Amino acid sequence: MPEILDEKQSIESTTIGVYRTSATVKGGRRFSFGGLVVVGDRNGRVGYGYAKGNEVPQAVQKAQKYGQRAMVNVSRVGTTIHHEVEGSFGASKVRLIPAAPGTGVVAGTVVRAVLELAGIRDCLTKCYGSTNPENILKATMVALQAVRPPSLVKELRGLDLGVTIIEEKIEKGKAFMPMIKSGDKHAKGPVNTLGSERRGRGGPRSRRDRQAERTSGDAPAPLAAPSAAPKA
Repeated sequence: MPEILDEKQSIESTTIGVYRTSATVKGGRRFSFGGLVVVGDRNGRVGYGYAKGNEVPQAVQKAQKYGQRAMVNVSRVGTTIHHEVEGSFGASKVRLIPAAPGTGVVAGTVVRAVLELAGIRDCLTKCYGSTNPENILKATMVALQAVRPPSLVKELRGLDLGVTIIEEKIEKGKAFMPMIKSGDKHAKGPVNTLGSERRGRGGPRSRRDRQAERTSGDAPAPLAAPSAAPKA
């Protein structure tokens, strides 16, 4: 669960992992702990930090401070990124692909934590090479910092890109998003009625169905007993 660090700036923190190391000394083993965390405000700013300490809380708090100092701005368009991008660090490589509204974040634990705290809610991802969490985290940050908005491309190259393909797909995807009426807190999705006509194990009317009918007060009339067959 994300931990709130600053309520005014809405900065949250997610712990990626805690690692234990030991050093053998004359008196025995001396243990130390390292914490890897991601920090962000879910509105375009995200960072990460790694620190070590003699105790786990101490290491996590130090990592959170380092993460707040190292926060960077991430360029977004709506709830996704402007274009497909790839970042690498060490033997790890991460590819980020824009997605239409409603897709969600399709990623692993580390990449998902970074994208969600950066405010990206729709994105497809793929990791290649080493799955070391620290390398994956750094490769994701490299990829996010490589995203260039159309305004920056226009300034650097002097070209007006107009409406990009990603922006067109976002506008088309909004037509399929559930609408929220005034006064409703949550959007209402379609109701699945498949199998609603089925009964329980007890045949046409199981014990559970009879109990539900008694509580609702609309129990059906009992069936008439079959008439005896006439004697010959």
